[in-house]
Amino acid sequence: MKNINETANFAAYFIASPAALSTPHLYISALATWLHDSNLTQRWKKFFPSIPSIVGKERLAMSQVNILQTSEVESVALSPDGKCIVSGSWDKFVRVLDASSGAQLKELNGHIYVVTSVAFSPDGKCIVSGSYDQSVRVWDTSTGAQLQQLSGHTSWVTSVAISPDGKYIVSGSYDQSVRVWDTSTGAQLQQLNGHTSWVTSVAFSLDGKCIVSGSHDMSVRVWNISIGAQLLSLYGHTQAVTSVAFSPNGKCTVSCSHDKSVRVWNTSTGAQLLELYGHNGAVTSVALSLDGKCIVSGSYDQSVRVWDTSTGVQLLELNGHTHCVTSVAFSPDGKYIVSGSYDKSVRMWNASTSAQLSGSDAHIGQVKSVAFSPDGKYLASGSDDKYIRLWNVSNSAQLHKIDGHTDSVICVTFSPDGKCIASGSEDKSVRVWDVSNGVQLWKLNGHTNWITSVVFSQDGKYIVSGSRDNSVRVWDASSGAPLQVLNGHTHWVTSVGFSPDGKCIVSGSWDNSIRVWDAFSAALLQQLNGHTHWVTSVAFSSDGKCIVSGSHDRSVRVWNASSGTQLQQLNGHTGWVNSVAVSPDGNYIVSGSNDKSVMVWDASSGAQLQQLNGHIDWVTSVAFSPVGNYIASGSYDNSLRVWSILTYPKLQHLNQNIKSIAFSSEGKYIVSGLRNDSINFQDAKGYTVWKCMDNGWIVLHGTTQQLMWVPTFAQKALYHPLNILIISPYPSYYLNLSSCTFGEKWAQCYNPHVI
Repeated sequence: MKNINETANFAAYFIASPAALSTPHLYISALATWLHDSNLTQRWKKFFPSIPSIVGKERLAMSQVNILQTSEVESVALSPDGKCIVSGSWDKFVRVLDASSGAQLKELNGHIYVVTSVAFSPDGKCIVSGSYDQSVRVWDTSTGAQLQQLSGHTSWVTSVAISPDGKYIVSGSYDQSVRVWDTSTGAQLQQLNGHTSWVTSVAFSLDGKCIVSGSHDMSVRVWNISIGAQLLSLYGHTQAVTSVAFSPNGKCTVSCSHDKSVRVWNTSTGAQLLELYGHNGAVTSVALSLDGKCIVSGSYDQSVRVWDTSTGVQLLELNGHTHCVTSVAFSPDGKYIVSGSYDKSVRMWNASTSAQLSGSDAHIGQVKSVAFSPDGKYLASGSDDKYIRLWNVSNSAQLHKIDGHTDSVICVTFSPDGKCIASGSEDKSVRVWDVSNGVQLWKLNGHTNWITSVVFSQDGKYIVSGSRDNSVRVWDASSGAPLQVLNGHTHWVTSVGFSPDGKCIVSGSWDNSIRVWDAFSAALLQQLNGHTHWVTSVAFSSDGKCIVSGSHDRSVRVWNASSGTQLQQLNGHTGWVNSVAVSPDGNYIVSGSNDKSVMVWDASSGAQLQQLNGHIDWVTSVAFSPVGNYIASGSYDNSLRVWSILTYPKLQHLNQNIKSIAFSSEGKYIVSGLRNDSINFQDAKGYTVWKCMDNGWIVLHGTTQQLMWVPTFAQKALYHPLNILIISPYPSYYLNLSSCTFGEKWAQCYNPHVI
């Protein structure tokens, strides 16, 4: 039975993947991404020794039961005894399924439009459903007969729930109302008005006295059911609220939103207790375990995640769905999770045995800034999660988690002696920290808006900061005393830097200009104009003769620091350039962009040398190590990556007319067969030989030649060529291409003689 279940799971997984829409020589790549320790995998490995493998601590989480449906699934629920699953879908049907086998027990027909929400009564004898046909319906679970049709809503019904005693039904609708009904008679008892947009979710408290509702108006509201009065309005979400739930003891309310967050609230005071980030897409559904210890959430990012209710720590990530997850629920005993998805499947997961997330020390918010220590041994990072973290570059161990800022940390930098870290935040403060123990030494107040950039002078005596208050400020690093305020920019200052001799300060701004200032007199020395959009990053070269800048105009530019003349314009990024840095020897420039790439350039010629791919969201910060052999990058994908760049050979584009390619056993060389029957042999060392596209296809760099497909779960922290370290909340994976064969000669991958 186990093998049959796994085979069915793999078949559903393959059919829903892009690999199934490709050609035969790419079909087999789906095998490489399946469970590494499964019976199916062990069998195919014997017969396909020449296909690639994905190596990692974790693999695709296989659902206990995978039930294929005929249409997109909008809602799922488990019966009180855990034996049955009910689902509502776009094909207008409500289905009752056996939770252990996935067999369909009943098909309830009556709705004339999409079924958006389903729920079991506390005794399991009834099912309630809501639909875009504006009705709420009650069904007999055993016979499938319709018992009630509750009419009154004037627009789509989006959510339904039954009170713990089974006497009442609550529904929410696009007509902006919450309505309470008598289960036995179908009579409407209450109409709760207050939301100013569509109501998306409703739920009862365990004692049945309160109702919670969520809405597109970005609010969560708590109501007293007996009198129909609104008790609380909870605000904090920045986009539509999609799902709400009460904790079993009623003390907490949980909500999720299109803003990608899950939030926990104090039901009595309305205070926000926790803000949980990790999903990379809108969060569509939340539920609590019966003991209240865990929260489960589903998202547009195709994942199901489990969180600790008390701490907000992410415990599990369940991957396998190939489209948006629309609905999640716990079994009554908390051992299982059921999920529904637009991939037309209902899945049952064993929550108690799933592997825990490996990157628990990583940032749970977007990484805004990275910096190397002067000796290159450590890496500092700042994030939207309000923390500064200090990492050991050699083993990725977290040395300090520095807490103090009350809002997102936008910038971090080391002092020249490596003993201090300075940071800037959306809380409008610059802070200085002791590296050895993480203790705050100074808090520099004066800016009236977010701090966007902070750096030390080369002698460590001064700190300069830039802010969205349009000013540049100079501080005494030993005392924290303010020394200078440089005014002149007419929009936000986004980046600042000291010249190596400490005599000049450079600043970039959303006023499209770069300005050079005298560090001691605050006099404006130069204004460099040329960028056609906001300047986001500036840096001096190591000799102080050049200034490098990046901009939302997608260009990197090099300027003569003394004359202000533009020397180079480096084009190649297809998105905004967010960060630039210059190598210690001045020979190379690195840039990070909204196009998710890191690019390395020749500073003298402007030639693009490397394009480093791997991040799955905007690259926000880049930095060279002190020796220049490593590059660090931070991203909105919550990760930091370190790249080993020992040499910078010019990018080579592989021939587009490749029929078949193979990698040598150690992966250092590529041999390719071309359509003209010639053979091409080249050294792969030092090149970004392949990259992973947004759609999951691994392609040879500079070509459209597809090698294999990898699923979303593996893309999040996949080691790419030249990438030596990833610090991420997601499990990391390596692509092993040694002794692999690709292309039209795919049949050579099969070896029927293996015993």
